[in-house]
Amino acid sequence: MKKASVAERGSTAHGRSPELRLIALRGLPEVPRGADLAGLLTVAAARGGVRFERGDVLVLAQKIVSKAEGRTVALSSVRPSALAREWAPRLRQDPRLTEVVLRESRRVLRMTERALIVETRHGLVCANAGVDRSNVPARAGARVTCLPIDPDASARRIAAALERRTGVAVPVIISDTFGRPWRLGLVNVAIGACGLRVLEDLRGSRDAHGHLLRATILAVGDELAAAAGLMMGKKEAVPAVIIRGFQYRPAREPATSLLRPPAEDMFR
Repeated sequence: MKKASVAERGSTAHGRSPELRLIALRGLPEVPRGADLAGLLTVAAARGGVRFERGDVLVLAQKIVSKAEGRTVALSSVRPSALAREWAPRLRQDPRLTEVVLRESRRVLRMTERALIVETRHGLVCANAGVDRSNVPARAGARVTCLPIDPDASARRIAAALERRTGVAVPVIISDTFGRPWRLGLVNVAIGACGLRVLEDLRGSRDAHGHLLRATILAVGDELAAAAGLMMGKKEAVPAVIIRGFQYRPAREPATSLLRPPAEDMFR
């Protein structure tokens, strides 16, 4: 009999649960290049008295995935281009950092006083192409992290490895912190996903009062990432959160499904 994949199992009923739990996986060590994230996560869960259960969703901060995949850059190895040297003073940035941002970008959409708003090679629109210095050990010298090359592929690999270790198919979301048009503040969004439907299309269904829904599509992947972000923070050093009790739809749907087509994007 063919073994069901992570995208084919999990919660089979869909709806809103009466209760959701957010379980922080604490005690993860600093993640080196080549680290077995599934192994580190199962050890951290066991130490915290947590077992992965059917129906769980695991949300991982992009930073630990990038570190495990070697997506860090020593600024000492970067030679800034003429454009990076020209723009860096206006951004109040190290020209080497500006150069890394440019290398990670498909195109620059806007320059602010603190960051370049760019479209990354993944198609994400964000500040500084996701290049970041936060939560990088000082002992590592002047280093920055970049986004995973293919966050959806990263989520698939981690989900498969986690299932091999635990025997439980757990959908995985890789999250990062983004700003939003028209809104102040940052929020976590899904940049990689495996095992669940990240968009819930309610068009054609009816609300509780019988009204036909014509335009409602819920960004489930982003909502789950944002919920987990409440436990992660920037100072708490919690890069992994289990969401328990959410009745998701199993699916082979990547996080790239959340990207708005350029023709519909009013902000580019």
